[in-house]
Amino acid sequence: MAKKLYVGNLPYSTTSESLRAGFEKAGAVLKADVLMDKMTGRSRGFGFVEMEDADADKAIAMFDGKEFEGRSVKVNEARPLEDRPRRSFGDRNDNRRSF
Repeated sequence: MAKKLYVGNLPYSTTSESLRAGFEKAGAVLKADVLMDKMTGRSRGFGFVEMEDADADKAIAMFDGKEFEGRSVKVNEARPLEDRPRRSFGDRNDNRRSF
């Protein structure tokens, strides 16, 4: 079974390839992705790594709070994206004062 890890506080220079290479020190990496901003094409400073359970646990112990490419990173098991209420802009029925 595979686990997906959240890796936060990455340097903006980190690529998916360098993330994969770094985490391969803990075991086999199934997938590694650094998320990019759609508008600027720049890294958003976090990514995800998918590894087998035992390797993922080893990676958390090995990298959480440690330096990766010059920054102290946060590594933990990724949580599913929670449903968030949609924000509506310009909706007059939202308890804001109208002038």
